This record gives sequence, structure tokens and C-alpha cells, in this order.
Amino acid sequence: MKKYEEIEYKNEKYILAFNLNSMGVIQDKYGTLQAWADLTDADEPNANAIIYGYYAMLNEGIDIYNEDVEKEQRRKPLTLKQVGRIISEVGLEEANAKLQRNVVENTKSDETKNV
Repeated sequence: MKKYEEIEYKNEKYILAFNLNSMGVIQDKYGTLQAWADLTDADEPNANAIIYGYYAMLNEGIDIYNEDVEKEQRRKPLTLKQVGRIISEVGLEEANAKLQRNVVENTKSDETKNV
């Protein structure tokens, strides 16, 4: 069972899902996860690459959330601009800390997770 971090914005909690689906979305845009990471970890990080990574992860989180709620409660996918506002409001440092924990937790092997 995957454990995901959450980001809270305007009294709503959003799942930050780093999994194969969100990784695939990032790869489709940047070719490889490493190419994306190089843009986000640079001396001057690429703002659009940062936003896009969170866009992929937050929208995957919305899909996960929507699987478990009634149709009337389902959320619409976020736009890139909405994601930029959310991450700006939450703070890049806090969002990145949650992202790091998420990546570490969800890329461990099953043997490591059970220790």
C-alpha cells in the first residue's frame, strides 16, 4: 500500500502522488525523469519544470482521491496555473520536503518497506 504525502491549500487536502503514473506524465514531457530533475535541481531551477512535476503528482492524487468518493464529491483536475498558486502558497521548501519523503517512501523495495 502506497503512502502519500498531502498538501493543504484553502482548507482542502491534496494527495501528492509520486508513482508510475505521475512519473510517466513527467517522462512524456521531459523525455526522462533525470532530464526533469536536472531542470528542477539547477542553480536556478526552472519554474515551469517544478510546476509541471507537481501538476503531474497532484492530478494523480486527485485521480486516486476520486476513486474513493461519490461522484458528487469528485474533484476536477488542476491546471498548471492553479498548481503554481498552490505551491507558491504552501511554500516551495515545505512542498519539496513532502515530495522528497514521498519519493523515498514510494521507491523503496518491498523488502525495505517491511523492515
